[in-house]
Amino acid sequence: MIKDVINIGIPSKGRLRKDVLNIFKKKKLKLVSERGERDLFGSIKNKNNIKVVYLHAREIIQRLGDGSLDLGFSGFDLLKESEINIQNKVNVTKKYNFGKATLVVAIPDEWIDVQTIADLEEIAFEFKDKKKKRLRVGTKYPNLTRDFLFSKGVTQFKLVDSLGATETYPFTGSAEIITDITSTGETLRANNLRILKDGEILNSEACMMISKSSSKNRNLQSLVKLLSKN
Repeated sequence: MIKDVINIGIPSKGRLRKDVLNIFKKKKLKLVSERGERDLFGSIKNKNNIKVVYLHAREIIQRLGDGSLDLGFSGFDLLKESEINIQNKVNVTKKYNFGKATLVVAIPDEWIDVQTIADLEEIAFEFKDKKKKRLRVGTKYPNLTRDFLFSKGVTQFKLVDSLGATETYPFTGSAEIITDITSTGETLRANNLRILKDGEILNSEACMMISKSSSKNRNLQSLVKLLSKN
């Protein structure tokens, strides 16, 4: 039985939220919340079959995967970072020209002899042989980072989960290098970090996605079609 209510996930904060809200505004779909901007629940005026939930962008991916959301907006990077069983349950229906950023490998400026991933591989083996420890990589993207480094032949490293400003990790003793998402690279440069020449892991942008479990819902199909028009 196809459910009647369509549950939509919208990022709860930041530029991504503003840009997504603008999509609805352009389509003359008025989003309303009873308790104002801080309300995490909402609806669309005159659309009784649609419920809106404002969530962290990462959680939107998870909820699309478990089917508790039918439609959601999040970053392509967060989808690709999620577990493969989640990815297999989500369809990307549109990629937008905003929220653009790149996940990169960045190292301290002072590592002047390290320019490429191949150089990084040498450093990683030096750490293992001389310092008897693995090169530490601070990141909020452990899955993408691990897969990328392995694919480039870098195996002697240890991932360190970042809970805050990843750029600080090489200078606080938390990690030697990092992977981080960046739009312009300015924040990395301002913190004395440099992107490796071949250190681009993934290009990302904001996406509209649906849960595969809801893909046959005709009301959802109509809404997706409307939101996809330029």
